[in-house]
Amino acid sequence: MSQVDARWAQLLRTVDPVVLGSRVRSARVAQGLNQADLAGDDYSVGYVSRIESGGRRPTVAAITVISERLGMSVGELVAGASEQEIDEIRLGFSYAELALENGEAVDAEHQARQTLARAEGASIPDLTTRGRFVVARALEAMGQLDEAILELESLFADVDGLAAVRCGIALSRCYREAGDLHLAVEVGDRIGPVIADGGLERSDEAVQLAMTVALAYIERGDLHRATRICTEAIALAEEVASPTARSAAYWNASIVYSERGETQAALALATRALGLLGEGQDTRNLARLRLELGRLQLALDPPDAPRALVQLERANEELRGTSASRAEIAQAQVVLAHALIVDGRPEQALDVVVAAREANPDQASLGAAEAAIAHGDALAELGRTGEALEVGREAAALLSALTRTDRWVAQAWCELAELFDLLGAGAEAHAAFKAAASASGLRLRGGDRRASRIRQDAS
Repeated sequence: MSQVDARWAQLLRTVDPVVLGSRVRSARVAQGLNQADLAGDDYSVGYVSRIESGGRRPTVAAITVISERLGMSVGELVAGASEQEIDEIRLGFSYAELALENGEAVDAEHQARQTLARAEGASIPDLTTRGRFVVARALEAMGQLDEAILELESLFADVDGLAAVRCGIALSRCYREAGDLHLAVEVGDRIGPVIADGGLERSDEAVQLAMTVALAYIERGDLHRATRICTEAIALAEEVASPTARSAAYWNASIVYSERGETQAALALATRALGLLGEGQDTRNLARLRLELGRLQLALDPPDAPRALVQLERANEELRGTSASRAEIAQAQVVLAHALIVDGRPEQALDVVVAAREANPDQASLGAAEAAIAHGDALAELGRTGEALEVGREAAALLSALTRTDRWVAQAWCELAELFDLLGAGAEAHAAFKAAASASGLRLRGGDRRASRIRQDAS
């Protein structure tokens, strides 16, 4: 079967038979033909009648003969568009995907929506699915997570196989970025049957989904579950021998080990992942992995700031040319600022973190609070105590406004407490440590209960 025939066979399996039958009938009537003319000596009149009523899906051979007798191309009948128009739609989505990877999310969404309208008008299911996915990815890149989630949930209900798994990966990631860790994990449970039914357990996408769900478990603080998922995924990725799957497994396993305090093991895994990912063309994930590697190098005792800076500077440069969101780029700048402070360059760190705050002025995010803390750290290193205190209080206000409470929020409060302590603001440092304990899930005893215990001990 030729590539063209294979394309029509795929479209024939997905096109609505009623829609196809209506096109055949309309074209026949327009040509002044009856069903017997269309059937000829090759097919029965009843066969043609069932096709036109939507009761029968024709074969590639049959639709080819019918299209010739109607003076049309197969594409015009099956897809409702000429081959040239189909190629133009494919090209439109390719342009949108390229814009997305180049960090031009707004242009990508605009191009994808325009092209999607053409694909929907022509009733081309596979291209419509592709377009909806690009639109969702563009929305995610622009930080419009609620809109991206709605689009992905709608798409997930309409697709199966690898398309469903890819959709699930993006959906779990969006839920995690939005702070809904329960749903980020639940997506993995929903896609499990799709993977099993389709025999996709050994696919790259199955490994990537497992690692995406593992990240949600990490953020929930369930490191044991995350470790089990990563261990199983690494074993599978080694069997599959896919650089993409192996890099995803090593990368996320390194995050688990890092959260468990095993920095050297995490660093070894991240380095292996970087080597594997470097063989491919996934610039965004390569940059994100460099960012994680830089973080791990800063977490060493003592920190390896020079090597961290090499990775972090490259990560920041590469992320700007990809589909990374503004928040992700700002986060990379914050980590770079920390490395510059450790390396004794607070002036450069200040420039970097101020730029990050100006480029991503979201006042209701953990990222904004982390950027403010890094801003305060840089000012403190420069001896600008008054300004550092003011920015530290901004960070406290940002953290207090968050509705989510998890280990990442707790970590931010701890870092802010250290800043206040460095600045000699003991009362504010104490309040920040209490907030960290509360965010981590610890319950603080009330003053009356504590006083009661003291009186009992005194008696």
